[in-house]
Amino acid sequence: MSKTVALVGNPNSGKTTLFNALTGLHQKVGNYPGITVERKEGTLTLLDGASVTLIDLPGLYSLTPQSPDEQIARDILLGYRTDTAQPEVIVNVVDASNLERNLYLTSQLADLGLPLVVALTMGDTAARRGVAVDADALSRELGLPVIPLHAASRAGLGELRAVLASPPPAPPVRRWQLPTSVEEEAKELAGLLVQQHQLAPETAFSEAVLLLGTPVAPKTTRWSPEILAHLHGDHERLTREGHDTTTAIAEARYGEINRIVEHAVRRAETPPTTKTERLDRLFLHKFWGYAIFLGILAILFQAMFTWAEIPKGWLEAAIAALARGIQAVMPAGSLRDLITEGMLSGVGTTITFLPQILLLFLFIMILEDTGYLARAAFLMDRLMSRVGLHGKSFIPLLSSYACAIPGILATRTIESHKARLLTILVAPLMSCSARLPVYSLLIAAFIPKTTLVGFHLGTRSFALLTLQGATLFSMYALGTLATFLMAALFHKTLLRGEAPAFLLELPPYRKPIWRTLGFRLGETALQFVQRAGTVILALSTLLWFLASYPKAAPETPKSVALASSYAGKLGHVIEPLIAPLGFDWKMGVGVVASFAAREVFVSTMAILYQAESDDEEEQAKTLKDRLSAEKRPDGSPAYTPLVAICLMVFYVLAMQCISTLAVVKRETNSWKWPLFQLAYMTFLAWFVTFIVHLIGKAMGY
Repeated sequence: MSKTVALVGNPNSGKTTLFNALTGLHQKVGNYPGITVERKEGTLTLLDGASVTLIDLPGLYSLTPQSPDEQIARDILLGYRTDTAQPEVIVNVVDASNLERNLYLTSQLADLGLPLVVALTMGDTAARRGVAVDADALSRELGLPVIPLHAASRAGLGELRAVLASPPPAPPVRRWQLPTSVEEEAKELAGLLVQQHQLAPETAFSEAVLLLGTPVAPKTTRWSPEILAHLHGDHERLTREGHDTTTAIAEARYGEINRIVEHAVRRAETPPTTKTERLDRLFLHKFWGYAIFLGILAILFQAMFTWAEIPKGWLEAAIAALARGIQAVMPAGSLRDLITEGMLSGVGTTITFLPQILLLFLFIMILEDTGYLARAAFLMDRLMSRVGLHGKSFIPLLSSYACAIPGILATRTIESHKARLLTILVAPLMSCSARLPVYSLLIAAFIPKTTLVGFHLGTRSFALLTLQGATLFSMYALGTLATFLMAALFHKTLLRGEAPAFLLELPPYRKPIWRTLGFRLGETALQFVQRAGTVILALSTLLWFLASYPKAAPETPKSVALASSYAGKLGHVIEPLIAPLGFDWKMGVGVVASFAAREVFVSTMAILYQAESDDEEEQAKTLKDRLSAEKRPDGSPAYTPLVAICLMVFYVLAMQCISTLAVVKRETNSWKWPLFQLAYMTFLAWFVTFIVHLIGKAMGY
């Protein structure tokens, strides 16, 4: 049986980077049972062939929890969770550039009585700030093994592996002391915890100190009524004696921490100006900070139509060649049609948008790993606080550009319940990567590549921003604007209250670790392909059946057969609801089908128009070409730039994601909020799209 080791540390201490460096591809990510808190486990093989199970616990500043993920980390360390064993060894990741703050958690971990190893990171950042940490002196003062690490260059990883392969180090002896009255109460409470709840003595003392350091007795069923009554009495008695237990415990710990730092740290008399400070003068500037932020976003959206176009073309060619190969070797019939017109057309068309989706994810990962994402949150706090959102809402909202589900889960770091709920309600309005195939298809087909900003170099012209890139940017801008407007509305009506104060740690700027980024990007690609091979494949098969049956007579034109199929009948039923938006019944089938997942709209269109084609030459056309050639019964184009814009606006604002609704239900523990979310977003999408179509028609488009 492998040893279980927990990686524990403050946020931005380099803990996750170390986890990725140690485990590489040998890790799995899921949620703890019954709660949407991410659970990351990995396997590390040591030099002697033994394996170690690493658990990457959520970042926390202390063992006094402020959020659900911090509560999970605390419960695992104290051995309270039945689904996760208490770790046998703790690796405490400590940021050398913020040593005093990080050692507070180290002090609490040392009290648990578990073998503890300190992994000292960010030594290079500390050096740039004029701070030198003597690891050997720090080890002597803490009474713990201290291993300097640099995960990016992998320096120190071998030494850490060697320590984990050795017999666990002995737990350190507690050196800090509480005031006499507080110390006596802590020991008495610890004795009761051992007696009534069979806790280990070290765990009991650690828990007693944590309970005494919390001003309000916890509302929990974990402890017996006698324990809670005793704790309440302790608080009253110590308060009467003039003790502020929270302050007393913190002062006792920091007194020992200051002594340790005095022996282990040397500081320059005049701290140098760091690269982070110089960059922040620009990136946090009142004008240039916002200009740079908008410029970065504009570059991203333009890049999606330039950098990703070549690999997208490769995928399209490969899928078309595969379809031709299948048609060449298989006899004509329903099975071949199912594979080529249903499975391959639906799944294949969706997969061609993988390069653009990966580019979006890579962009967000780079912003996060370099430290710029926290600066963007700082810049946006002033605007967000005016609509009732928390500054910490920005990172969940920006994460929702990739997918609303992790964005909603990221709201766990927001302490205010109202601000968290408000963020959850509006997060799906941010344009996620599932909308990107819809935008990309319609923009490529109906928006010209007109250059808006560019330059000439010799005889060559280079476009910095085209109308296509600007259109994509406008879709994301519309989603962001809708997010803020709806947040302001809900803040003034459903969720009234003062905007909470915003405190955010700004990490130093760092170079991304490309190996880690590559691994995370590979994970994202695998998840997308798995989704295409399961959800989209199943829906594509179902849609092909609905578009192909009941079978019409052989001489019936395919367009007529499609209109009389199950899919055609469904589309004609809902057509009166969507006709005011400029949509026909086929678009309606796509809208209904994509409720399971937004990107299914693309595969639905591919199946419907593939099934309608009468000859192989027509079927060989790309979906973009088939949409451009589609006509209404009166001979007018079914798709125009206005219709394309209306479809995109609808997808910007509509919910269209059953998985997101399920996560909102789990996070809010009620069906009230996801059903409300579905209702308001559907109405908002229909109403705004109707207005856009009305204005466009009035302008002659």
